[in-house]
Amino acid sequence: MSSLRQNCRDPDNDLLLVSSSGSGVCMMSSTWKNEQHPSFINFISSFLSENSYRLNFLPIAPDFIFNNGGLSVAFVFITNWNCDNVSIFTRIQKLKGQFGLLYVIVNVPTREQNDSFVRSYFKYGMELGRPTFVPVLDLEMGFEKILKIAHIRGVCKQQDAVSKLKVEREQSVQTMDAFLKVVTSIPGIDNHDGNSLIQAIGSIEAISKASKAYILENTDLSAAKAEATVCWDPVRTHPQKLTVKGRVPEFL
Repeated sequence: MSSLRQNCRDPDNDLLLVSSSGSGVCMMSSTWKNEQHPSFINFISSFLSENSYRLNFLPIAPDFIFNNGGLSVAFVFITNWNCDNVSIFTRIQKLKGQFGLLYVIVNVPTREQNDSFVRSYFKYGMELGRPTFVPVLDLEMGFEKILKIAHIRGVCKQQDAVSKLKVEREQSVQTMDAFLKVVTSIPGIDNHDGNSLIQAIGSIEAISKASKAYILENTDLSAAKAEATVCWDPVRTHPQKLTVKGRVPEFL
């Protein structure tokens, strides 16, 4: 079995998988474990270890819960398909209401089993994609699918968090640019002076209320620039920048 530690492509979805040390935690149902052959449990344990996942055996409702990148993904792994076992779909419907991310892996190695599964799927009123069912041809393939799905969801979660931080940084820069633009509207104040006032005094309100002596003591502004700052009225100079739907923006 190839390890996810190396870069590889999933032929089904062509997504690049990149695993890293300490990638996540796998929780396996104790009940599910006891129903499987020991050799398959050994395979799972080894495969998880190769990919830097920790394995815990717990009395959980689904068969697996993966925590990867701060995201939990639940799985039901049907290793022996039986069309007469109606309780499988009842259990899945119940779990669907408990877990936001739930996948069902079904081992159907023969065409007859696959056809039986499809008939049962529609017979018991399952809703397409809620949850997602993934048919596989053997047990090892099934668990590899589980790990890939958990890993990809974790990576997407991390990338989403990075994107949000990037947007927040961009917004912060834009806010500071707007802040600086207001301060440099003071006659004679350039970007250096504006940054000096912001760092030493803080908000626009505080700058507009600062005394000449305080400005001279805490910045490198000249007496003339300090005097201009004391005489400055930010509301009169930039009323459109200082009022947003009747409230003062955060950078003030």
